Amino acid sequence: MVTRQPRGRGGGRPTLEEVAARAGVGRGTVSRVINGSPRVSAATRAAVEAAVSELGYVPNTAARALAANRADAIALVVPEPETRFFTEPYFSDIIRGVGASLADTSMQLLLTFAGGERERGRLAEYLAAHRVDGVLLVSVHADDPLPDLLRELEIPAVISGRRSADEHLPSVDSDNYAGARAAVDHLLTRGRRTIATISGSLGVYGARLRLDGYRETLSEAGAVWAPAMEATGDFTEEGGRRAMAELLSRVPELDAVFAASDVMAAGARQVLREAGRTVPGDVAMVGFDDSVIARHMDPPLSSVRQPIADMGRAMTELLLAEIARAAEEPPTFLRRPVVEGRQVVLDTELVVRGSS
Repeated sequence: MVTRQPRGRGGGRPTLEEVAARAGVGRGTVSRVINGSPRVSAATRAAVEAAVSELGYVPNTAARALAANRADAIALVVPEPETRFFTEPYFSDIIRGVGASLADTSMQLLLTFAGGERERGRLAEYLAAHRVDGVLLVSVHADDPLPDLLRELEIPAVISGRRSADEHLPSVDSDNYAGARAAVDHLLTRGRRTIATISGSLGVYGARLRLDGYRETLSEAGAVWAPAMEATGDFTEEGGRRAMAELLSRVPELDAVFAASDVMAAGARQVLREAGRTVPGDVAMVGFDDSVIARHMDPPLSSVRQPIADMGRAMTELLLAEIARAAEEPPTFLRRPVVEGRQVVLDTELVVRGSS
């Protein structure tokens, strides 16, 4: 069986110019459609895509990237140890969303870790060589230097979760504050009055928002609260174990726990079981993430669902738009001041199960 290759007017492969002529648009418009630029009308995009299909045009990816000074790659940077990445469902869900958004593009995804000073140094050198077109930053702490480095290098970047209320980079996050309030309010409606919390690392802005939601909900309800009812974890199972042990030693009469992640809730559940406390009989529990861990705990864990895969998709779409925008802007010295950053916050939802 012989497969016929598409031919242009000269007998060779169809060219960009031929696609433009067939679609009745300019060469630059065809280029913008092929490169995924948002600055094309739906009708024009449809005309170009139809011409591409009719002619059998296949873009020369390498030549296109070289001509546009692009790498056709983005990096997903995780400033955490690899052990945490491979044990927490959060990261795999983020990648699932990123992959879904990149499926119909020519972009390649590079995964890299930057949990230590040496790793950050190597990453800085790699990024300075402009080997990627943009960066997705996940699990960023308030003092992390990477976002500022990306800004200096003028590399488009989107982060998962703001570093502060004044974040200048585009970001995507879930509504941490509202999610925490829903969790604590649920425990209050179940008749619990001594509700402790295991917070995440407070170097993470989202963890601070969850703690704020916990405190303010208790305060508004006039429920029992004391500093001893708060213990700081690090989003790991062992951190949840340590924090729960601290809480039981300081507040043995506690009757509920809001853990700022399902992974920490799993560690806390082990400590409660070892201490002879039943869940939810003696202590009701609510976690955060609604990961697979929540569904497989005994009893199944009530948890605040954040749409993690949707966050990964939104981050990627925002980054692709930033890359396209940067490619079409004039050189730095000609730019007029622009408002920096876009912050996207996705809704959370409390999923009630047997633990509460």
